[in-house]
Amino acid sequence: MASQKFERVTFDNGNVRLVGHLFKPAAGVGPGVVVTGSWTTVKEQMADHYAAKLAEQGLTALTFDFTHYGESGGDIREFENPLEKVKDISAAARWLSGILGEPVGGLAICASAGYMSYAIAEGAPIAAFASVAAWLHNPETVATVYGGAEGVRQRTQDGEAARKLYQDTGVVHHVPAYSATDPKAGMGTAVGDYYSNPATGAVPEWSNRLAVLSWPEWLGYDGSARAKEVEIPTLMIHSEDAAFPENVRRFTGMLAGPHELLWRKGTQTDFYYRPEQGAARIS
Repeated sequence: MASQKFERVTFDNGNVRLVGHLFKPAAGVGPGVVVTGSWTTVKEQMADHYAAKLAEQGLTALTFDFTHYGESGGDIREFENPLEKVKDISAAARWLSGILGEPVGGLAICASAGYMSYAIAEGAPIAAFASVAAWLHNPETVATVYGGAEGVRQRTQDGEAARKLYQDTGVVHHVPAYSATDPKAGMGTAVGDYYSNPATGAVPEWSNRLAVLSWPEWLGYDGSARAKEVEIPTLMIHSEDAAFPENVRRFTGMLAGPHELLWRKGTQTDFYYRPEQGAARIS
């Protein structure tokens, strides 16, 4: 999706090698920003799209594949583990700030907004934070997406069974990350056609798989739990038609540092790639 040229880079999170793309401005160097995308995704999707736009505006932007995804390491492929992703974001910020010799910014799209806020609370060298269409579910509100309490219970049960299968046999059970027809998929038609369209999210690098053992971690995660510890300047861009707008309001209200909540129009996946949403002009 990204037309801007980039440099392929590698770094590690202490245990796993992570692979990234480093987008540089025409001048060769600029203030740094770590850019992260939605759950189940790889860097070549919305993260690279935003990073290329930021490089055009003079920033040095780093994207990367999280542990278990894309070119990065991790034994259980397509395992959505929020706490591991928090660790990865911290590692990416340390690496980029080390290269540039100063703290960096963080731009998180969709679910990674919750992950990045945790990393900031835990001391990642991120000096300013922006989110686009932040997906900030918690155990109370997640049922509205997954068929109510019964849907959450069934997916949690499936995840626990899948974890036992992996522990006993080493076999990892996957379902589609996105499907218009499979009710067990991680996402369905409610997210539009972003993940089925090769011109947007259906890129060759994306496997479209979700490890079923991800469900307990994902469903039990609270993306807003560390908001009170985020003391750096924060900009949140959202829409009433994007995910959990009330949770975004609540998150913004809990922030300890200076903050702004900017409302645009558009659906959740519109913000992943449509320039008219204006989010890609963050600088």
